[in-house]
Amino acid sequence: MSRIASRRPSPDEYHANESIERYLSMVEGDDVLAILHAQMTPLCEVACRLGTDQIDQRHPPYTWTIRQVFAHVADAERVFGYRMLRFAAGDPTPLPGWDENAYSARRFGLGGKLSKLVEEIGWLRQSNILLLKRIRPPAWEQIGTADGKPMTVRTVAWLAAAHLQHHLTIIQQRIGEV
Repeated sequence: MSRIASRRPSPDEYHANESIERYLSMVEGDDVLAILHAQMTPLCEVACRLGTDQIDQRHPPYTWTIRQVFAHVADAERVFGYRMLRFAAGDPTPLPGWDENAYSARRFGLGGKLSKLVEEIGWLRQSNILLLKRIRPPAWEQIGTADGKPMTVRTVAWLAAAHLQHHLTIIQQRIGEV
């Protein structure tokens, strides 16, 4: 696997907008495979420091509990993986966006036991890393469309890293660690 393939995406690899630029700038480093792997340690550390009283508490202005955020992260990891698979295969079918609030509203209970959600995120992340390691370097440049926006496999991988970083930062703020 070439580190060139896992490098940061250039602006011509995605539909540039302020939201994507802000997200991508949250992630430090130059090798998304290393970043995706390394993020699991702080995720587990934060989860271990959470008290049961914190997990289901809402912290305004946020509308989700921390447990719901972890469930959302698992859902998003699945969506990112599916997009990477489809784009890497050269599937030209445009993929719709997904309504994260609708997923949250229809989930069983409050989202599952936190330890099981962390385990699920870990397995999904590992699956996505293995997918990225399996595809040939040119496939990282395959462009697909999601939510009406063209982007490469590489961009989706970096957005997966940025998404987790975004939510980890928010959780740390909510529990007073940042």
